Amino acid sequence: MSKSETKEATIRQLYTELNKYCSSADYDKALKAANKIIGLDATEWKAAKCKLVCLIQNGKFEEAIKFIERGTSIPDTTFEKAYSEYRLNRAEDAFRTIQAVAPGGGGGADQWAGLAPNLKELLAQILYRLERFDECFELYRNIIKNTHDDYDDERRTNMSAVAANQCIVGSGGKQQSAAATNLPEDTYELTYNAACALAGRREYGEAERKLRTSEKMCRDSLEEDGASEEDIIDEITIIKVQLAYCLQMQGRVKEASALYADALRHKTNDAALTAVVSNNLVVINRDQNVFDSRKKMKVATSEQADQKLTSRQRKTIAFNNCLLAYFASPSECGLLASRLANAHPDLEFQSLLVRVSQLARDKKYREAVELLEAYAQRLPAGRTTELLQVRFAIVQLQLVAGNRKAAIETLESLGEARYQPGVVSALVTLHLGLDNKQAASEILKSAVEWYKRQKSATISDSDLSDMWRQAASFHLRGGEPETAAKSLEELLRTHPNDMKLLAQLVIAYAQFDPKRAQQASKRLPALETLTTVSEIDALEATNWMMIAKAVKRKPNQPAGGGRTTGDQSPGAGTPSAEQQQQAARKQKRKKRKGKLPKNYIIGVLPDPERWLPRYERTGYRKKRDRRVKEIIKGSQGTASGQADQFDMSKAYNQTKNSPATPGSGGVTQLEQNAAAAAATRQLPRKSQHKKKKGKH
Repeated sequence: MSKSETKEATIRQLYTELNKYCSSADYDKALKAANKIIGLDATEWKAAKCKLVCLIQNGKFEEAIKFIERGTSIPDTTFEKAYSEYRLNRAEDAFRTIQAVAPGGGGGADQWAGLAPNLKELLAQILYRLERFDECFELYRNIIKNTHDDYDDERRTNMSAVAANQCIVGSGGKQQSAAATNLPEDTYELTYNAACALAGRREYGEAERKLRTSEKMCRDSLEEDGASEEDIIDEITIIKVQLAYCLQMQGRVKEASALYADALRHKTNDAALTAVVSNNLVVINRDQNVFDSRKKMKVATSEQADQKLTSRQRKTIAFNNCLLAYFASPSECGLLASRLANAHPDLEFQSLLVRVSQLARDKKYREAVELLEAYAQRLPAGRTTELLQVRFAIVQLQLVAGNRKAAIETLESLGEARYQPGVVSALVTLHLGLDNKQAASEILKSAVEWYKRQKSATISDSDLSDMWRQAASFHLRGGEPETAAKSLEELLRTHPNDMKLLAQLVIAYAQFDPKRAQQASKRLPALETLTTVSEIDALEATNWMMIAKAVKRKPNQPAGGGRTTGDQSPGAGTPSAEQQQQAARKQKRKKRKGKLPKNYIIGVLPDPERWLPRYERTGYRKKRDRRVKEIIKGSQGTASGQADQFDMSKAYNQTKNSPATPGSGGVTQLEQNAAAAAATRQLPRKSQHKKKKGKH
């Protein structure tokens, strides 16, 4: 057998082994067999293709790219190279790889019309990673329209995820939103994505309902497939975290914290999910539990999580890290704020506010104001809203530093923005704080004149009404009725039926133009139309102006104890007919008879001691124990004659025979002595010689 025949036989045998290893998914042995084939014949492109697939299956994406770049005999390696770059988180490189072979032009979905189906699927994933959601949505819609196989459910799920992200970032037109809304919700993934879209539109209550439905569908579906409890919890954790976010945004922080804690306790392998949970718990903690928040923020800002998060999520976590440093590490706060401004230029103003807050905390107000002034000078002319925010921040710093005059100057330098109701109110308050009523009056006058000259569409009529109302009250109190009348006239143009305003205008006119006041007063309603007889009677019947003593006085007694007049008509001090009838009814009520004892005899007075306990009655004698001998009553060393005096039984007997009858109020001398003796016995005896504690 010649060498060529032997070589061919060896290659056929190696292909047989390669097929066996690939069928059994033993990619390590398959890779060795493919290398042997390529070593024998470098033109065997099928073996090279198998080697490339084995490298990708083993996760060796860098080796796969190097193998392609060295040059192979494979006809087309676009898909393998783009996929390897995508898995290495090099989405821009993967996009350029596919774009290089795209036959279409003009941009949009038509640009990718000539691509192979596998490249379209991969491109949709790449566009999603690049957060180009509008293009991704159009591409998925094109794929679903032109492809029908077993992966239709997965494509619809991905399309709903793209639509949810469009709602979150605020992109996508009405057509995309309508198409996303029409997607069925027959799986838990589709229901979950629909809930995320509702959360992106800030409809948190409806999103919560759908998330709970998705959780139940997920458990039922996985239990039917025979999944383990661990796998079910892994899948449900994502739904619960999104549910916790909706609860947190509704202010139900305790429920959200419990769900976040369960997610962290489960220790999921999803780095992005762990980062989101950690960040949201830091937000809940705020300036409390700073040590725990720093540990969670370290997890949220890890490199592993950073690769999985979207740019919006990374931006939010970076900003929260700056705020946490403001509370936990002041020295690190300025550095993190500078990094935030460099990494995310659209957050430059927010990072500047963090640095300014740190300086204000250290009472470096001048440096903080200088930073804001420098930033205001760099702002372009069109960003008026941000410029106003900078000026208001400067005013806040000046007020904290106690410099009211500088704050007034800053507010007055706002141009036409100083006529906004909030700014006018602040200026008036500051001038009054400096006891400069004239300046406050001038500000209100100029604001009223400015709004007369031009109508601002950015301010509602209610805001202007409040400002004019306050200006009129201020000028009326300050003795400037003419200026107050101008404000009230403007108010009446928008509120012609407000009688309170008209009454104030009459008061203002009366102080400088009585004729106009008289003319304006004719528009006021008559007094009879404002009140009715029933309202007057109810007002007179109320006793809210009367003192308690006057309320409780008798019906015929005049108020204040004065004499009544001959007028019998009911007046301010006379009760009405209805009140007199009620008083007569009360007087006619019969008193209830007292309750008599059981053995009551008519004509015999009851025992006055019938309610006393037996041992307190006069004739009670205590039974004595015969075994105890008679002892002398009284203190030791006293005379025998005094023992009778302190014998309580004899005292009771003498009381019974005394002239003072029970209940007459008289007290004999013997009773007084007995009471004194009883009181003496009740007092605790104090030892004459107290034993001293301690050493003798």
